[in-house]
Parts: sequence; structure tokens; C-alpha cells
Amino acid sequence: MQPSGHRLRDIEHHPLLTDNDNYDSASSSSSEADMVDRVWFIRDGCGMVCAVMTWLLVIYADFVVTFVMLLPSKDFWYSVVNGVIFNCLAVLALSSHLRTMLTDPGAVPKGNATKEYMESLQLKPGEVIYKCPKCCCIKPERAHHCSICKRCIRKMDHHCPWVNNCVGEKNQRFFVLFTMYIALSSVHALILCGLQFISCVRGQWTECSDFSPPITVILLVFLCLEGLLFFTFTAVMFGTQIHSICNDETEIERLKSEKPTWERRLRWEGMKSVFGGPPSLLWMNPFVGFRFRRLQMRARKGSPEFSV
Repeated sequence: MQPSGHRLRDIEHHPLLTDNDNYDSASSSSSEADMVDRVWFIRDGCGMVCAVMTWLLVIYADFVVTFVMLLPSKDFWYSVVNGVIFNCLAVLALSSHLRTMLTDPGAVPKGNATKEYMESLQLKPGEVIYKCPKCCCIKPERAHHCSICKRCIRKMDHHCPWVNNCVGEKNQRFFVLFTMYIALSSVHALILCGLQFISCVRGQWTECSDFSPPITVILLVFLCLEGLLFFTFTAVMFGTQIHSICNDETEIERLKSEKPTWERRLRWEGMKSVFGGPPSLLWMNPFVGFRFRRLQMRARKGSPEFSV
């Protein structure tokens, strides 16, 4: 085995190192093997606070849109149509957030770089492998170690505290949908805020809301600021993610200016690889592939994640 500064160039093509590899070392518990059957969750204080804040801000926006702007409106169909659109976008955004946060991003099994396992690989003479010294795993090409998740993640793009998880090979699709739906709901909220301000000014702030004029102004101004910040952040992230997918290059690889040792996918091939299948409306559905799992809380000692 070469030192940790070298990387196995064709490790991903080795028959014993596929995505379904669930090897258990002598020091790892049996729960590693059935990790795919349980929900992934990172026990990181900062990430959990950011995730809760995200939900609270979306709920706040929904409250202002529904109870401050739409319900007091005298136009029934205006309230119904905009209420359905905004709430659908909010549900899709929060569902995408949950799928991103609770989906294994592509973690490499920990502790599998043992002598016995190395011998079982039956490596050819001259074949090189890379061992991660931090989580003691055989590290595939394009995998990077996350200091927060304390795992090596396949095609790790970055660790996002707002979803309390890494964005990697298996959950990048949900992260893209999350940024897209948040950006769309922010634009919708900003448009509604503009129309509400115009309506209130024309009516001299009488009967434009069930709240007093000062409270209404404060709620609308805060929603405008939230919408501008959310839209700016998520629109930039959405564009960056789509650019990375089309170029078959993660953000870490771009920042490190790593020369690609893999065969780059064409743009649509990259999109189909991340979203699954040919272009269709299913790409926009964060519920695709979802199934109810057996509720089973199992925290792993010495590990930042636990499963449900």
C-alpha cells in the first residue's frame, strides 16, 4: 500500500468496491451493513440549529402570506390560487430539505481498510489503493473526507449546514430541488409583498390586513428581507449546482483545480445521472424513491450520525 498521498485511479471500477459495498470490519457494528435501510442523520449542533431555522423561516413566510396577505383579501380566487401555489412550493421545498438531510450522501464504509479485507480484494501487482487515515476506509476516487460527518463521501460537493448534511453522490438531486423551490417561493412571496404594499397604500392602510398597520408593515418588511436573502443565496447555489452537474465536477474539485482522471459525462448524461432517467416531470418530484422505514433509533458511539 502506498502512502496516503496517493490515490487509486480505478478503485471505483473494482468489483469489490461498488456503491453497494457493505463490508463490516471486526471493529464495526452490524448496523453498518443495513445503513441503507435506515435514515441518515448527522448529530451536529450547528447544523441542527441551521436546519431548524430554515424550517422556521419558511413557516414564518407561509404565515405572513396566508394570514396577513391572502385571507384578508376580498378577491376570493386571488387568495385561493396564490395560497395553493405558495403552499405547494413550501411543501416541496421542505420535503426536498428533509430528503437532503436524511439521505446518506454516499458515505464510504468505515474501518474496512484491514489486512484481511485488503487480501480479499485480490489486487493485481502494481494496483494502487488509497487509505483514508481519518476514518480508516479504502477511499474511492473522487471521494473526500468530511470533518463534520467524519466520513469519506463519494463525489462530495460540499457540507451544507443549512441541510445539516454533506451534498454528495446520493442526495445532490434533493439539494438542487431544495434550492430551486426555495428560490421560486421567495420570488412568489416578494411579488405578493409588492402587491400587498400597493393595495395597502391605495386603501390608506384600512382593511388591507387583520393586523394593525405598524404590525403589518413590520411583518411585510421582514418577509421582503427574508425573501431577498433566500432568493439570492438559493439562486446562486442552484446555478452553481447545475453548472457542476453539467461539467461533471464537484465544487471541491473545482476549488482544488484537480485535473480530471475520470471520463467526464456529457451535460445531459450528467443531469440524467443525478436526477435519474431521461428528462421528465419526475425530476421535480422530491418524493420519488421515498418509502416508509421502520422507526429504529440507533445512535453509533463515536460517530456523528445516527439512524432512524
